[in-house]
This record gives sequence, structure tokens and C-alpha cells, in this order.
Amino acid sequence: MTNSIIRTQRRKQRTRFAVKASAHGRPRLSVFRSGRHIYAQIIADDDGRTVAAASSIDTDLKGKLKVGASKAAAAEVGKLLAERAVKAGVKEVVFDRGGYMFHGRVKALADAAREAGLSF
Repeated sequence: MTNSIIRTQRRKQRTRFAVKASAHGRPRLSVFRSGRHIYAQIIADDDGRTVAAASSIDTDLKGKLKVGASKAAAAEVGKLLAERAVKAGVKEVVFDRGGYMFHGRVKALADAAREAGLSF
């Protein structure tokens, strides 16, 4: 493996460890960002199950999005994820940015999820 991949994995592990340590039983909102799309899911680490999930390739968002790798797409994913989470009974989560900077698409997703009813 190259050094950049190793550094990315270490940063991701460090972030995840800190998030789980401060969760106190709350589910974790995990974000994955690729070059073309953005994915988010709410994971209950106690049970090891996914409570709610949304992505820019979701069928509910197909008509709304032109590009899956934009701030607008991330905001739509955040809104959809928050709606699904509230429907499942989850209102408080901890945010796992997955080693990415809290900037750009990751920040847009988080802000939209907060506006739609999640608190973190």
C-alpha cells in the first residue's frame, strides 16, 4: 500500500475511535464521499445494524440531481437521510466524517441533516 492510503486509513480510524468514545449510546451518522457520489448512513453500533441510509444514487433522488458529486446533491442526501432517520425514531446522532475534512460536500450534508431534524 502507498503511504497516502495508509495515512487516510489511519485518519479514518482515529476519527471513528473518537466518535465511538463520545457517542454514549447514540447512533453514528457515517459519511462516504467518492469522486462521483456521496453516501451516508446511520449506524447503531450497539446492535451493529443500519437504521437509515441515503445516497446520491438513490431512486428517490434520481430526477432531482444532475450530478452526484456536488454540494446540492450532498444537501439533498442529508435531507433524505434525516427524514428516514426521524421516521425510524432517531433524532440524536454523532457525526462520523470518516477522515474527510468538515468542508464542502461533507459540511453541506451535515447542515442539511440538521435542518431536516437531526441533532448532533
